[in-house]
Amino acid sequence: MAELIVMTRKNYDDLKKELDYLVKVKRPEIIERIAEARSHGDLSENAEYDAAREEQRSNEGKIAEIEYKIKNADIREEVSDTSYVHLGSVVTVYDEDLGETAIYTITSVTEVDVMNGKISVESPVGAALLRKKVGEKAEVKCPDGSTYFLTIKAIK
Repeated sequence: MAELIVMTRKNYDDLKKELDYLVKVKRPEIIERIAEARSHGDLSENAEYDAAREEQRSNEGKIAEIEYKIKNADIREEVSDTSYVHLGSVVTVYDEDLGETAIYTITSVTEVDVMNGKISVESPVGAALLRKKVGEKAEVKCPDGSTYFLTIKAIK
């Protein structure tokens, strides 16, 4: 059985729009470029043809990936309650081991941007923070088997 991919309605709608663009706009453009490159003759030494075929493979891979996410979407309602951590929460935490404060936005896997503090609900940190309240400690279990604790300081 395929794993469900947690996302908001907005994430789902954005994926549908991207899929529509890739299938209805980009795919035909690539096919046209392949046909044009073919018309130039010998394909064995045709860099234009090779580049278009590579772009086609990449586009088809992206289409398959988005179709998989849409097919296995577990759409969650956006919640505005700030009394506990949930999908969409902006959480300020204190790492006792490092003595540092960090701010994370809990997102679906389709929105992850670690460099900007957007972490997945399915990541070790995201999963540990879910359903916790201000003042509670979240035990983060690392892939290597170690653990560390984050104290929740604020939820927006």
